[in-house]
Amino acid sequence: MTKRHKSSHSGLSKTKSAKQRNNRQRYWIWLGIGLGVVVLAAAVFLLTRPKAAMSAEISAAQAYEKFQNGAFFLDVRPAEEWAQVHIANSTQIALDELQSRLSQLPQDRDIVVVCLSGVRSKAGLALLQQAGFKQAFCLNGGIEAWKAAGYPVEGNAP
Repeated sequence: MTKRHKSSHSGLSKTKSAKQRNNRQRYWIWLGIGLGVVVLAAAVFLLTRPKAAMSAEISAAQAYEKFQNGAFFLDVRPAEEWAQVHIANSTQIALDELQSRLSQLPQDRDIVVVCLSGVRSKAGLALLQQAGFKQAFCLNGGIEAWKAAGYPVEGNAP
């Protein structure tokens, strides 16, 4: 009877051991699936999130490099301010007119949005990004930073 008792007891422990093994396997499978889902969600988030305006702000030196490489410079100040001082070969479209004149902007070139100090150009950049312009940048510090770096302007007012 002791053998029978042992035999049924060892059968239970084998079943218990197999269940534990199966539970561990399921745990690792679900952990792997869970981690895969987290990694996939993070990748989708990083690849599809809109680019923040901050990431598209560039320094005067970076803007000058783009200037030398033929970027389109968009000045979003009113015509009166632009007439006083502006970056050579820049195009003036006032910020309040920009939405209705987006079709006048190139889709195939870098666009550097500028204003006097960099505040209005950030708003212009946000508008361009919302409209789908992927190669748009904002001159951090505006024409003031451009002039301070010694880059050429036309006109002589602030």
